[in-house]
Amino acid sequence: MFTMVYMIFINILAFAIMGIDKKKARNGEYRISERTLWIVAVIGGGTGAYLGMKQFRHKTKHASFKWGLPVLMVIQLGLLVTTYGVD
Repeated sequence: MFTMVYMIFINILAFAIMGIDKKKARNGEYRISERTLWIVAVIGGGTGAYLGMKQFRHKTKHASFKWGLPVLMVIQLGLLVTTYGVD
């Protein structure tokens, strides 16, 4: 139960920070570092970060995000399915 609540929270957070960083980029404001974006993605927010990248068209030209986030998302979803199964 805790794991599912955590995964929902971290993916909502990852999605949100992609949107926030895109808004900051448009407004010429101080940005969220790529390191922070990656940390949130790696600790479970891969799906949220990927969906945020697509939704906000943010970091789509960066190869590390373009290819890394989908791979991370598949790995994380695979781990969830392997751990908890699909009923």
